[in-house]
Amino acid sequence: MNTLDYLVTLTNTPSPTGYTRAIMDYIQSEIAGLGYRAVKTAKGGVMVSLAGADESKHRVVTAHLDTLGAMVRAIKPDGRLKMDLIGGFGYPSIEGENCLIHVAKNGKTYTGTILMHQTSVHVYADAKTAERNQTNMEIRLDEKVTSAEETRALGIDVGDFISFDPRTVITESGFIKSRHLDDKVSAAILLHLLKVYQEEGIILPYTTHFYFSNNEEIGYGANSNLPEQVVEYLAVDMGAMGDDQQTDEYTVSICVKDASGPYHYELRQHLVSLAEEHTIPYKLDIYPYYGSDASAAMHAGADVKHALLGAGIESSHSYERTHIDSIEATEKMVDVYLKSEMVDG
Repeated sequence: MNTLDYLVTLTNTPSPTGYTRAIMDYIQSEIAGLGYRAVKTAKGGVMVSLAGADESKHRVVTAHLDTLGAMVRAIKPDGRLKMDLIGGFGYPSIEGENCLIHVAKNGKTYTGTILMHQTSVHVYADAKTAERNQTNMEIRLDEKVTSAEETRALGIDVGDFISFDPRTVITESGFIKSRHLDDKVSAAILLHLLKVYQEEGIILPYTTHFYFSNNEEIGYGANSNLPEQVVEYLAVDMGAMGDDQQTDEYTVSICVKDASGPYHYELRQHLVSLAEEHTIPYKLDIYPYYGSDASAAMHAGADVKHALLGAGIESSHSYERTHIDSIEATEKMVDVYLKSEMVDG
């Protein structure tokens, strides 16, 4: 499988934060199939360690596989569902989206659509203006239910997880449109690099731990289980696009600062030097409302040099888009970094 094959598989595997066992089992199985030993942490993350030429100093490179999602907040008298959101996004970004309800009681999955209660302009005077919030948004189930009792008879209850239809599309012009490119693009890149390193017998200069985390969207991801020899920590996540941002869909975005503060200056400059040396198109950027696995590790007290880079993602935390050029630039950037010497000091 190549990077895009992995990406399509990952985006089509539901994994809202808190409901990630299936995708983490897939990752563990896929890595084992490549010939590595993958270890699952108590929190459900997956780590694979590659012995390097120098085993005294280690690196960690991460990507997260948990996504935005929701849970059943309440069952309404008419049988429809209220939601409680998982992750940092707004209700307007999921209006009209198809979804799955994953039932804990019986293991069944039901389909539905996320809509405003006041959807029909032919019935509701405020259909266009009512606030998109927890009170007004609901899930219309694709089942013959007209009461709370009928919905409960399906097994649906408060706390059942809700995942969103990714609608993954790869266009002839090289664009990839999908929900959850944050951060399944990066996970696909790391999987493909593991595959290439195994097939080509590549020994990295330092022992390197590939850490696939499953709690990043709620603020604590790969912030534990770090071996004491780890000196450098690279989070591979998304580059955020918008007003005042340099990041685009055709380059790798190197973050200089996010909501947690600046990233390690010398390590950031090392990445810039590598990009220029290897003619990798890149942009430097600040993500003002953003955190990463690396910033979570810093908050947890990790004594490491930390950095963050990723493919440029348009419309982050909505129906996202990137381009194959950005994915290729990001994969090359991660590859040359992992094969480079460590930063001094």
